[in-house]
Amino acid sequence: MYRNMLKLIRPKQWLKNVFVLLPMFFGGSLLDPADIKASVVSFMAFSFIASSIYCFNDIIDMDADRRHPVKCHRPIASGAVSVGQAYGLMAFMVVLSLASLLLLPDWQHTQLVGLIILIYFVLNLLYCAWLKQHAIVDVCIIAFGFVLRALAGGAATDIVLSNWLVLMTFLLTLFLSFAKRRDDVLRMNETGEPPRKNTIRYNLTFINQAITITASVTLVCYIMYTVSPEITQRFHSDLLYLTSVFVLLGLLRYIQITVVDKKSGDPTKMMLQDRFTQAVVVCWALTFLVLIYIIPMFK
Repeated sequence: MYRNMLKLIRPKQWLKNVFVLLPMFFGGSLLDPADIKASVVSFMAFSFIASSIYCFNDIIDMDADRRHPVKCHRPIASGAVSVGQAYGLMAFMVVLSLASLLLLPDWQHTQLVGLIILIYFVLNLLYCAWLKQHAIVDVCIIAFGFVLRALAGGAATDIVLSNWLVLMTFLLTLFLSFAKRRDDVLRMNETGEPPRKNTIRYNLTFINQAITITASVTLVCYIMYTVSPEITQRFHSDLLYLTSVFVLLGLLRYIQITVVDKKSGDPTKMMLQDRFTQAVVVCWALTFLVLIYIIPMFK
C-alpha cells in the first residue's frame, strides 16, 4: 500500500521543481546560506503541492488511464489505491506544503511564496478538471506553472527575476510540453484513439512546427540574455554567450529524442536516463558556475 502511495505522489517528478532554484543560481547567491535554505524550503513546498495535484489528476483521469497501455498501471487506475485514499493523500500533501512554508525566514516571505503556490494549486485544479481538454491552452498552463516555480524561488530569496529568465522559463517548458504532446499524437495515429480529448486538435505537422518555433525562440532568447548589458554588468563577464553552445546541443538532443527516437512522453524520465543530455546540462552548469562565481573571485 505504502509503495503504491509513494508511486502516486511521483517523487521522481520533483526534479521539475529545480526551477525554484534558478533565481538563486542566476542571482549569484549560490553560496549564501540564507538563500540556500529559503530556496530548498520553497523547493520542498512546491514538491508537496505538485504531488497533491498528481493525486487529483489521477483521480480525474482514472477511467481514461484504464484504457491507456502504460497509465493503466497507475495506482488508482489499477485499483491499488482507492479514490478515498487518494483524496486523503492529496490533503496530506497540501498540509505538508503549507507546513514547509513556515520554515521561511519571516511571515512576509511565507505569505508571498504561499500566494504563488496557491495560484499554482488552483490553476492546476482547473487544469486537471477542465482546461487540459483545450489544445494550446493546456501546454501554456503547464509552462506557466514553471514560471510560478521560478517566481516562488525569487520571492523566497528576495531576488528579482530578469524578464529574460521569466521568458526563457516559459519558452523552454512550452517546448518540452509540445514535445510531450507529440508522443500523444503518435499513439493516437497508431491506435486510432486519442489519449486525451484535446489530442485530436493536434497533428504531427502542427506539433513539429511548434517544436521548431519554440526551440528557436528559446535559443535566441537565451543568447539575448547572455549578451544583454544588464546581465553582463551584473556578473561582470561578457563571456556568458559561450554557454549558448550547450543550450543549442541540449535542444538538438531533445529534438532528436522526440522526432527520431520518439521517446518524448516523459521528459523527467529522459533527463534521468539520457547520458548525453545529462552531460550537456552538467557542462552548461559548470561553465556558468565558473563564469559568474569562480572568475570574479580573481578580479
